[in-house]
Amino acid sequence: MPRRQIKAPRKNLWNTLPNDEVSSLIKWLYDPRNGLNLTHHNEATHWDNFIGVTEIIHPNKTDAVAYLDGSGPHPFRYARIVIFHGASEEPYLHEIMVGPLPVSAKTSWKNYDYPYNKGNSVTPWYRADDRQRIRDLYYPVTAELADITQDLLGTAARGLVNDTAALMTIDPLWQENERIFQWMEFVGLPNNGYTAETLLPQGLYLKFDITGRDPSGWALKAILYNGIMYNSISEFRRAYEQPGFTKLNKHTQGDWLATKRQGKPFLLDELPPPLPQQAKGPRYLLDRKEKYLKWMDFSFYLGFSRDLGLSLHDIRYKGRRIIFELGLQEALSHYAGNNPMEGTTSYLDSYYGLGSFTYTLIPGYDCPEFATYLDSWVHENGNTAHQRNSICVFEQDAGYLMQRHTATEWYGYENHRPRYATATKNTVFIVRSVASVDNYDYTFDYTFYIDGTIEIKVRASGYIQGAFYANNSDYGYQIHDALSGSFHTHVLTFKADLDILGEKNTLEKVAMIPTTEKYPWSAAPRNTMKLVRSSIGNESQGRINWPMNGAEMYVVLNKDERNKYGEYPGYRIFPASGTPTHLIVQDSPSLQNAAEFCKYHLYVTKRKDTEPRCAAAANNLELSDPLVNFSKFFDEESLLQEDIVLWFNLGMHHIAHTGDLPNTVSSTAQGSIMISPHNYLEMDPSRQTRQMIEILFAPGVNNASVIDAHSTLMTRGHMLGRGIVELFLVDSCEGVPGSNAAWVFTCHRQRFGIGGIACQFA
Repeated sequence: MPRRQIKAPRKNLWNTLPNDEVSSLIKWLYDPRNGLNLTHHNEATHWDNFIGVTEIIHPNKTDAVAYLDGSGPHPFRYARIVIFHGASEEPYLHEIMVGPLPVSAKTSWKNYDYPYNKGNSVTPWYRADDRQRIRDLYYPVTAELADITQDLLGTAARGLVNDTAALMTIDPLWQENERIFQWMEFVGLPNNGYTAETLLPQGLYLKFDITGRDPSGWALKAILYNGIMYNSISEFRRAYEQPGFTKLNKHTQGDWLATKRQGKPFLLDELPPPLPQQAKGPRYLLDRKEKYLKWMDFSFYLGFSRDLGLSLHDIRYKGRRIIFELGLQEALSHYAGNNPMEGTTSYLDSYYGLGSFTYTLIPGYDCPEFATYLDSWVHENGNTAHQRNSICVFEQDAGYLMQRHTATEWYGYENHRPRYATATKNTVFIVRSVASVDNYDYTFDYTFYIDGTIEIKVRASGYIQGAFYANNSDYGYQIHDALSGSFHTHVLTFKADLDILGEKNTLEKVAMIPTTEKYPWSAAPRNTMKLVRSSIGNESQGRINWPMNGAEMYVVLNKDERNKYGEYPGYRIFPASGTPTHLIVQDSPSLQNAAEFCKYHLYVTKRKDTEPRCAAAANNLELSDPLVNFSKFFDEESLLQEDIVLWFNLGMHHIAHTGDLPNTVSSTAQGSIMISPHNYLEMDPSRQTRQMIEILFAPGVNNASVIDAHSTLMTRGHMLGRGIVELFLVDSCEGVPGSNAAWVFTCHRQRFGIGGIACQFA
């Protein structure tokens, strides 16, 4: 298959740091003269300082745009370094910026404060001693309970290789009255080789006080079983030994945990399914080194980060920038339940790193075999993880037409027949990656359409995190012997920095309202509907929910430009698939100020270099005073013809049912949004494609008409059976009646190739 290459017009400002540069940077950081007091990660203990994340800092937009547009130099390059400070009685994470790069005599470091509205880049690290607590606190407790758990749960955890249970922790930790608490739940360990622990919650919960670094201050504070709290092991044991102590259901393991093929095969499923083809090679251009892509009238760069994975930059359409930055900001999963595990858990996945969990894709399954596959790199904990083929790009047919129309010709009395038909193929270009963060897999698609539309879609699959069944009916269905499908909400927040014919834009709301109007042509007032246009004037109006009945439209406009008809050109943003989602929980105690971006469907703010992201990876470590509190972005600044940024949420409210076993299926667990031209061009740009057909019909015997479909020609009422002569791309076909009602098609050939129309000759 031929590779079609292009040289990027500029260097990729968002590319990951190359390995040789990271090596020299790490060496520089370890130099004692730089005062960081670091220990190599492989030698570090929890009482040492060591390097966590090492990655490029994206340049400020002002500098980046000047460079990309040829009016400024390449911006200076800096690295973001996350240092775990364990050599302290109060351990913490500290983010610094190092540069300029590559390392030279001019290289230095300073606090990486400016993107964090907390005012500094320091966050408490309460889990610095986790490994010691596992050994000195958790396992001694579970070992003492082993005889009870073996009876109640059918499992035991002693810290041995043959354990049949483990402990699962809440996230984030419980911060209350200057104390740090950690609830832990017993979960069964699957005995069939599958990682299905989240389907085996066992209904026994332990509460620990883990405040401080002195082990003598750590303690078991409570045990919860069947909704009853016990203050100590001895109290729990006394209750357990009493006659009539209620014992709840135990989990039964089996193939219901397994993702292998099982059950009666589908009808004819032994036959291979239809497969897409790319007979003449890719129809897009790629600069693999710079990760620059060009397809039809689109071009853009790819970026990648440890925290967020894939992102897109400098997206241009017909040569003009329409989006400066497009990418994920955070992935939240907020649970609910009658127990302290589901009742307090709210994952913020960028802490774990969606880029870190972006693994190799499966050709022929994740993406077509003919797709182009790209690699990703993450520099973390003193190591470089090189994930081969973790991003794919490809074209595919969307499965429905971009455009079609059959015109009707009327004749006689109420009789009609087709006059002509047109159809345009809907070929899309997709950039895809998959982040498998522990039990959940998120598939991210950025889909480009030939009409100038961009769709951002997320699909979820993987194992649910279930709840123990007892007393949980208000929060989910019982879906197995001892399992409840714990209700939870996924909110995935994205940033879209649109630049429509320049950086100065306005977000317009177009409301569709019922109204009663008087017209000179009607004797009585008429009930009707009309459009009411208004602008989102300042940031106090910038928190938006999608309306009921889809009765509002939001468009990013440039009000300094007008098209030839006097309208403002823009791009519209709207929900495309799934159910628009934001967090249901109001003022969640599990999140406090750490996830203010999840309360509405859509936000608009004034763009600032000091507000590059609506969250931070360390936000879940200090909930009341996180590094980024998104609510502080809204300070009533004007949004009229300013450089504005949209932040939007995708996701789903997941009420798990038996069909989620063993894994959630992505057919229903998905959501997407579209950003589409709106008065931006003079007409539909898909008319440019050669992948279209126009057919002219003429009446035959008894007014029969020919209808053409790819690979088959038919008349009204019966098939024509004379065989296909050849396939070719066409601009149009004309059909005229021949003898015996057969038809002759004259097809105006453009060139031979795939995807053509089948023409039959008499």
